[in-house]
Amino acid sequence: MASQPAVRNARTSQLSASDRERLRRAAGRTVDPQRSLFGPESVTWRVNREAFLLLGGGRALLLQIAHPLVAAGVAEHSGFELAPLARLRRTLELTLAVTFGNAAEALAAVQRIERVHARVRGVLPEAVGPFARGTPYDASDPALLLWVHATLVDTALLVYQRFVGRLSAAERAAHYAETMITARLFGIPPALIPPTPSAFAAYMREMIAGPTLAVGPASRAIAAPLLAPPLPMGLRQLASSTKLFTVGLLPAAIRRRYGYSWSRTHASALRVLTAAIRTGLPVLPRLVRDFPQARRAVRATADGA
Repeated sequence: MASQPAVRNARTSQLSASDRERLRRAAGRTVDPQRSLFGPESVTWRVNREAFLLLGGGRALLLQIAHPLVAAGVAEHSGFELAPLARLRRTLELTLAVTFGNAAEALAAVQRIERVHARVRGVLPEAVGPFARGTPYDASDPALLLWVHATLVDTALLVYQRFVGRLSAAERAAHYAETMITARLFGIPPALIPPTPSAFAAYMREMIAGPTLAVGPASRAIAAPLLAPPLPMGLRQLASSTKLFTVGLLPAAIRRRYGYSWSRTHASALRVLTAAIRTGLPVLPRLVRDFPQARRAVRATADGA
């Protein structure tokens, strides 16, 4: 079996001139394909290494499918009802590959997603919110790519700061600048990407408060098995226990559009769990706290130092 460095070198040697230029445009600098787009000093590594980010996976997905065009694409092309956790797993694997893989691996992961997106297109089967029946959707639409990207950025920052620790204003600015690399790598036009953290926050507020996000039948059909996944007894109870995090971390306006109840008892339970996680997290070893991809990237960096 080929060694991992040999496989990585093979991937790097297969990069075309256009691939290298795409990496350069995304990073805003010349990129060594065998190195991460971010690295151990980045805020992105610090944030995305934390396995507790999984607590926000459901929130991010429910935000994504609150957009009727995203929901239509997922409902008609993913078989989500049969494997409700599969999309979350694929999103997680993509995020970790882009963050902790080398630049060549990050680009390969993005290109795999693009090949899937190329087949995800159609029309809305019914009117939802501001979108009329027959409105076309295309997973490669830059506006939809931006929304999906934004939900991941917003959720990662929210979950990290709530459960792990606060970031300073300078760290939040650095983190946002790093997320713009990912956005550009996905082919989102720079003119469409909010240029600053404040502009990004304004974009999120407008999306959440505005008419674009409208929870229709497709959104609810996708959300139902996510909150109560079809798993064996025991695992089902464990998975459904995450519903408190998924629903509680949603913006109140989106929670209401889904029709989810949220009482003072729910809010109190979430506060208690949040405090327990924040108290217990610092004593956990990195073996438990970190994603395996993050640990491998840290080791590879140390070996190559």
